[in-house]
Amino acid sequence: MGVVRVKILPKAIFFLGVFSVLHFGYELTNWTILIPFCGTDESVFEHLKMGFWAYFIVSAIEYFISKRKIQIGNFWFSRILSAVFVPWFIVVIWYIVPAIIGHVESLIVELIWAFVVTFISGIMGCILERSVQQIPLNKGLGTLIIVMFVFSVIFYTRFSFSKPWVDLFINPMDINI
Repeated sequence: MGVVRVKILPKAIFFLGVFSVLHFGYELTNWTILIPFCGTDESVFEHLKMGFWAYFIVSAIEYFISKRKIQIGNFWFSRILSAVFVPWFIVVIWYIVPAIIGHVESLIVELIWAFVVTFISGIMGCILERSVQQIPLNKGLGTLIIVMFVFSVIFYTRFSFSKPWVDLFINPMDINI
């Protein structure tokens, strides 16, 4: 058929590994060129950014390893869409624990949960890409996927150097301007 069927668990584990490298890459090197890709602090934004780039990087490596077996059609559309969604899987899954039990006091529990969240998000990205790769895409959906990818690249790059003035969970009426 020409469709590459990468095993979900190995890809999710590789995603977790690349995510971890991006988490500590800037901290270990202080290379300014890594700022758009690596985490520079523990904010939600930085984790979204690392999820986006980690999934894209893993997909690019997958392409170069398997390119002879790939039917190019939906390969990139499915991977790009998953790269756009994986950060949002991360944030939604991460906040399930605070939604159910409140603040986690234990650093160990929080770190374990962080690894679980990242791994599950990688699995979800793989499931999404497999599903999208199998369906015919019309030009409108293909265009939407590309536009969202470009917007994501701009979003993660621009705000890597200067954070926006808006916080996701702060009521704008509570901000003194």
